[in-house]
Amino acid sequence: MTEITKYWPAEQTEAGIREAAAVLAAGGIIAFPTETVYGLGGDARSTAAVEKIFAAKGRPSDNPLIVHLAAGEDVHSLADRITGLEQALIDAFWPGPLTLVLPVKKGAVSVLVTAGLDTVAVRVPEHEAARELIRRSGCPIAAPSANRSGRPSPTLARHVLEDLNGKIDGVLDGGATGVGLESTVVRVMGNEVHILRPGGITKERLQFAVGKIATVIAPSEHLSVAQSEANEEPGNVPRSPGVKYAHYAPQGEMILVSGHKNKLTAIVQAKADEAASQGRRVAVLSCSENVAIYRAEAVFDCGSHDEPVQAAHSLYACLRECDERGLDFIVAEGYPEYGIGSAVMNRLRKAAGGREIIVN
Repeated sequence: MTEITKYWPAEQTEAGIREAAAVLAAGGIIAFPTETVYGLGGDARSTAAVEKIFAAKGRPSDNPLIVHLAAGEDVHSLADRITGLEQALIDAFWPGPLTLVLPVKKGAVSVLVTAGLDTVAVRVPEHEAARELIRRSGCPIAAPSANRSGRPSPTLARHVLEDLNGKIDGVLDGGATGVGLESTVVRVMGNEVHILRPGGITKERLQFAVGKIATVIAPSEHLSVAQSEANEEPGNVPRSPGVKYAHYAPQGEMILVSGHKNKLTAIVQAKADEAASQGRRVAVLSCSENVAIYRAEAVFDCGSHDEPVQAAHSLYACLRECDERGLDFIVAEGYPEYGIGSAVMNRLRKAAGGREIIVN
């Protein structure tokens, strides 16, 4: 087991980036901030480094990794070809929380990064410290979220330490992340942009950027984890992270209640009361408008129902606080599925393991 030998605090960013980049260049693995969540990075070209990432996270080896680059032009070193539509997306959204699944150039990255597929997922993070770290390391950085596999993704450096202390080489602290949810993952197929995982770049923004080109949300994003089979190869290997295995889950049991916003509060409270009567320690994840309504051991204000940007930012931190406080039953309100709300609902469904009550 590797002991964490260095923690670089936010106020020492320059020195931290310099030292962390040297660790990456030497084949180590470092947790670092992005605008979405903290990533756990290693040289994407090095099978040994990528193996360390999978081992630290306990991540299944058939779950591909996203490769992070310092600049958009660097994509040509990884991608075998780029279409006009893909270039339009790059021009519109890089740097930023958009990941493109592209045909991989043979030998450009370790086969573990792509899970043996002929495609590679690539993005350029918006976070300046992340881009500088990649630039100084001199290598493309494969980086899933810096958490134990299946757990809520980390939005603070301390979340990384909670999961991976003693398993990685260091943590670069950049403070709280911005978006709070992982990047949107898309794959261009013909004249369609397929959203394999909703995230920080919304369907509406994609449609605005590419005009009348069709934008399609993969069917798997509306299904439970057990039902999710779209975007996979015949050998059951997913094209994108976050579509096959249970993700983002708290330690306690969780249920999602979605649908008519004026009717779901009664169901939420009934489920909370039922669990409390069984001796469970109950938390409610509520929109701001309904916080005062609920009776539970803990009620979390996740932001306005109609503007779920705050829900995206705070969701993982709320789930982790539930674990810290030993709250073992969580009832979460749903959000409208447009804009960033689509990504919030995707993560809530996966955190709840597909347990959802829909109120009409």
